[in-house]
Amino acid sequence: MKTSFSKAALEGEAGWERLRRHGGRATLPRLAIRQVLDQAEGGLRPEEIHTRAALLCPGLGLVTVYRTLALFTDLGWARRVHSPGGCHAYVGAERSARPDLVCRACRRTIELPGAEDLEAVIRRLERQTGFRVIERCLELHGTCASCQQQEAAGELAVRSAGGQDA
Repeated sequence: MKTSFSKAALEGEAGWERLRRHGGRATLPRLAIRQVLDQAEGGLRPEEIHTRAALLCPGLGLVTVYRTLALFTDLGWARRVHSPGGCHAYVGAERSARPDLVCRACRRTIELPGAEDLEAVIRRLERQTGFRVIERCLELHGTCASCQQQEAAGELAVRSAGGQDA
């Protein structure tokens, strides 16, 4: 993970300009939190975001992380995803415009392949019911291929060890 920010990261993005138009500022804590979200491969709990972002912005408080996540969610820069046990995690919004597959073991999120077909289903439902969909959230929870392989390897090792002792 980088430990410094480029000036371009602060000035060049249209999103930061949108933040400024709404009275916000591109502060070092916000930059750190956004960088952590952008670099994460899966959902991170606020405490995990705090730990990682504090490496980039020493003195960062957990309350600031929660407030920034609320702001980023409002701006469409972050989205909450559900985690096992009911705790919410966050992913960068660039990764969450489409439905996600969420691994319960490693919390990695994968964009759902073929999600564009879901748009047609939503439009058909709107026509049939008169209901207007404003926001959607579809997450499918399971175990990713990598975690399945690790689980299978662990089970094989347990069986092998048990077979040798018998």
